[in-house]
Amino acid sequence: MSALHDLSAVELLAAYRAKTLSPVEVARDLLAQIQAWEPHLHATYALDADAALTQAEASQARWLKGTPRGPLDGVPATIKENIATKGVPVPLGSAATELVPAEHDAPPAARLREAGAVIVSKTTMPDYGMLSSGLSSFHALTRNPWDLSKGPGGSSAGAAAAAAAGYGPLHVGTDIGGSVRLPAGWCGIFGLKPSLGRIPIFPPYAGRVAGPMTRTVADAALLMATLSRPDARDTMSLPYQPIEWQRLERDIRGLRIGLLLDAGWGLPVDTPVRAAIEAAARLFEAAGAIVTPIAPFMTRAMMAGMDDFWRTRSWLEIGAMPAARRARVLPYITAWARGGEGLSGERVFRGYSMMGAMREAAVQACARFDMLLSPTAPIAAFPAEFAGPTNDPATPFEHIAFTLPFNMSEQPAASINCGYTAGGLPIGLQIVGRRFDDLGVLQVARAFEQLRPAQRPWPLPPPGAA
Repeated sequence: MSALHDLSAVELLAAYRAKTLSPVEVARDLLAQIQAWEPHLHATYALDADAALTQAEASQARWLKGTPRGPLDGVPATIKENIATKGVPVPLGSAATELVPAEHDAPPAARLREAGAVIVSKTTMPDYGMLSSGLSSFHALTRNPWDLSKGPGGSSAGAAAAAAAGYGPLHVGTDIGGSVRLPAGWCGIFGLKPSLGRIPIFPPYAGRVAGPMTRTVADAALLMATLSRPDARDTMSLPYQPIEWQRLERDIRGLRIGLLLDAGWGLPVDTPVRAAIEAAARLFEAAGAIVTPIAPFMTRAMMAGMDDFWRTRSWLEIGAMPAARRARVLPYITAWARGGEGLSGERVFRGYSMMGAMREAAVQACARFDMLLSPTAPIAAFPAEFAGPTNDPATPFEHIAFTLPFNMSEQPAASINCGYTAGGLPIGLQIVGRRFDDLGVLQVARAFEQLRPAQRPWPLPPPGAA
């Protein structure tokens, strides 16, 4: 039998119903796993073992009475630290943030509590979520459990590392340019960026979503059923739909799939990554799907404009800080944001307009397909100490060309592991659906999960870890 910390949420719930496992047993095993890994990974923030055990004990009492609180009762979960949880400060990954306890749970945290999940910990992120890295001026450096010399990606850095290391089955991240999918790809897990507004979040912002990060598609679907419940605080949320999230089986014969292997700008796709994506496409073809290569639709000008806008937005906040606070921001972030200082209103407006240009280009490119496949990232995981693959604030976004457009187009997109480099690092396959077809993306990801070769065992804590 698998170790308790390796069991899926679906398996745990079945065991709770059958009374063959208790939430307290699971929580204790999970906390031991975290204790063994955490000195090496640094994936958690505000970990409170006593509070987790108290939640597990309350869940166990409910199960013994046959009155579980909700569909996730007793299942361990983590929440990215920029999703507020009542009573816990929200540092946003930066030592410059004034630490004030949150007054309320943000929508994803509120839904997890209502469903009875055991919230074990918050997870780490880089300063302001602006890096695909575990590098932060507030948190210790977060590393990748597959190779501790590599980073997990970001900005949902701790969530991805925690999922791969067995810190429980359910993790919630956020994504505005690839921050769920990129670390999911680099850590070999499954991550879904849903359609904008499918999961209520606060504060809402263009392109910003919360999404599940799990080891299996079924667990992500289970989590979507809870996270997608309505919350009026998100003024950009979609009307609630009672989607049958567990209806994952789908015949993919005749499915029209576009294959994007060139993003149009950014880092070139490494040979092992390209080979893994092409092998995945062949598996879909062998199962009866119709795969058609497509030309790139993004341009360098689109990203340059977006970069202008994001730099200016960030500099307005960082530049307004007192000098002593500003000095605590990660220097890489300050150097990048300063590039927005003094840009003309016309240039910033034209940069902002690139969101619309990306949206139109992405939607048009996907219009004749049911789904689109691409690499999640053009490269495998990079050195943990780097802020990004180039480690240069002048070129910070060369690795997000495949993920960014689908934030702007509001389309659902997922990353699922499709292979490994010669050194054993995971490679992510991105699956993109039409806007609002979140269930379809999960179904196609589930089909691939069944088609792909057997996966390598999950990484173990280093020998001698406590």
